[in-house]
Amino acid sequence: MPVAAPGDTATATLPVTEDRIDAFASVTGDENPLHLDPGYADESIFDGQIAHGMLSAGAISSALADLPGDIVYVSQDLSFEQPVRPGQTVEATATVAARDDDRLEVETTAETDEGPVVTGTATVLSLPHGAQQGSD
Repeated sequence: MPVAAPGDTATATLPVTEDRIDAFASVTGDENPLHLDPGYADESIFDGQIAHGMLSAGAISSALADLPGDIVYVSQDLSFEQPVRPGQTVEATATVAARDDDRLEVETTAETDEGPVVTGTATVLSLPHGAQQGSD
């Protein structure tokens, strides 16, 4: 399996639904009422229910996984630009900007039809399948 190189791009799409928000809350334990209680969220600065920011970041993880090679997350800087609401679809893009040995710097974005919702830079390893780190 080839490894990722500068210029490689991958995308992933994630429809945001009430069920997905509820499942994310269940898995993570993040039961913030801004995500789970529409009545509560209606009275917030968001004027309605919003999805967990990390749910949109999960779409970035999915895009990274579609790059060539065995992809291993090392780090991620994220900026949350605007909220995502149930019924919207997040499209994430991961574009390899630079390579240093087996580490890649990847520009990441997640957006809806209203524009960017999460932006940032990831550092990942891209290894040929079956490669063993540290073996001689």
